[in-house]
Amino acid sequence: MASTDELACVYAALILHDEGLEVTADKIATLCKAADVSVESFYPGLFATFLTESANIGDLLTNTGGAAAAPAASAAPAGGDAPAAADAKKAPAKEESEEEMEFDMFD
Repeated sequence: MASTDELACVYAALILHDEGLEVTADKIATLCKAADVSVESFYPGLFATFLTESANIGDLLTNTGGAAAAPAASAAPAGGDAPAAADAKKAPAKEESEEEMEFDMFD
C-alpha cells in the first residue's frame, strides 16, 4: 500500500499537470507543505525526476491497462470475409445460471 508521502507527491504532481505547470521537486514540496502534509525530503525529487525524465504524466493517464484492453472493432476486411464476421457476432456466448454454477452466496 502506498504511503502518505507517496500519495501526497502523486496528488501534487497531478495538480501541477492539470494546471499546465512544470512538475518540479520544489513545486511538489510547496504543494505538500501548503496541504500541511510533511513528506520525506527525497520524495519530491524522486517523483519529479521520474515524471519529467522517464515518463510523461499525460501518457501515464491515458495508457493505463492498454495491453489488456480489447481491440476496437474495425471495418470488414477487403478479402470478402464479412459474412463470417457477421456470423461470429450473431452467436452470443451462453452464460451459466447460478444453479448451473452451484453458487450460493450464503453457504
